[in-house]
Amino acid sequence: MSFFIRGKTGGKPPSKPDKKSQKNFVKSDKKPPGKRKFEEDEEIESDDEILGNDQDFPAGGSSDDEVETPQEKRLRLAKKYLEEIEEEEKRRADETNSIANVDKRLTNEYLDSVGKLRRFVANTYLGFQEDGIRMLKHKSQKSPMTCLCLSKDGKWAFSGSKSTVIVKWDTQNWKPVGVINLLDGVNQEAKKKIKVHAVCLTMTSDGKYLAVADASSVIKIFSPETLKSVGVLRGHRKPVTALAARRDSHEIYSGSEDRTVIVWSLDEMSKIEIMFGHQAGVTDLDALTRDRAISAGGNDCSIRIWKVSEESQLVYNGHSGNIDSVRLINEENFLSSGDDGSLCVWSTMKKKPLGVQQLAHGTCPENGEANWISAIATLTNTDLAASGSCDGCIRVWKFESHFRKFTQIMEIPTLGFINALEFSPDGEHLVAAVGQEHRLGRWFKKPQGKNCIVVIPFRRKS
Repeated sequence: MSFFIRGKTGGKPPSKPDKKSQKNFVKSDKKPPGKRKFEEDEEIESDDEILGNDQDFPAGGSSDDEVETPQEKRLRLAKKYLEEIEEEEKRRADETNSIANVDKRLTNEYLDSVGKLRRFVANTYLGFQEDGIRMLKHKSQKSPMTCLCLSKDGKWAFSGSKSTVIVKWDTQNWKPVGVINLLDGVNQEAKKKIKVHAVCLTMTSDGKYLAVADASSVIKIFSPETLKSVGVLRGHRKPVTALAARRDSHEIYSGSEDRTVIVWSLDEMSKIEIMFGHQAGVTDLDALTRDRAISAGGNDCSIRIWKVSEESQLVYNGHSGNIDSVRLINEENFLSSGDDGSLCVWSTMKKKPLGVQQLAHGTCPENGEANWISAIATLTNTDLAASGSCDGCIRVWKFESHFRKFTQIMEIPTLGFINALEFSPDGEHLVAAVGQEHRLGRWFKKPQGKNCIVVIPFRRKS
């Protein structure tokens, strides 16, 4: 770094002024250049003084004293987060109870993050609002609904059917706000040969990525906000049949008819791990916060928990038929269903079910066989679950006796096949994807059913 010193000049010394210039200097009371005495020279600033002078910084700069350390930043963000919680809690309760509410909320958030939160809410449900049920239909989804997913904040919902279109819904008024066409970018000749439809959906908890399986071996990634394609994941050799997103991360799990489960990183759009073990195609997947996934193996009648970081798996057997669906209740318990008509609740510490509800949806009047349970849902970290079949109703269940017993608390009349179920994050609604056919095939048909999304509001104790 070089500095220009005021009062000094470089190069040749100035030439001796002539008399005329001297006269001009005398008249203007200015000393000629080069005639200053040493005492009158300006003081040279040191490097520290120059760097410490605020005027020497460019516009928008700051001094060292204004730089925020990592510790100060964490403290500032923590204070801001607490202030936001306090403001939110003040709107819900009196100011005298706000501190207790903040403490309770922070405790619940911590227990939720480690998978140990337990909320007993089933007793607060009094029934459903029959006059408040909505049946949502979109002109581009006339075929049976196959899948749906809700954002973590509950503001958006996505539905898929046996068509090439996925619809985005605004849950404030349940109006469609956009569509995704799975054949966008495909030429007309290829469209005639390609047969795709939405098989399953999942969304990351921050709402940045939406993953879609379209009955092919690839997974298409979209932006839920713009509905634009952001990538394609290739790694399976047969059609993808199940998807699940790990909470608070950009990792997803996929299962396929090729009997493998793959872990993907959406930040890098690449696979992390391929896991083998199932002896048949994977039919369902679920995941929470931990680095684990749970999968149903369909015809191999097994459920597996994959410990990804430990590169190991746990195997559970209990159903007498195909296992179609599996859902985590919390990090230690999970629920499963299959074509044997039974619901099983499990503990990760035991190889056999803790409780079994046989013929949960009765039997088929035509042949006397158990009604196939085609969809289940759990309200995470609570004692509430729901199941659907083709018997004309959705059943809501309460877990009792430490997940060893089922108690039915309501029946919701719904005609057709229940192909997917989701509780809203606040537990105020149950959303169902309904169709005249099963989501995986056309073995049966219920002509009295409607191909639509059904939104069911609950009545609860205040």
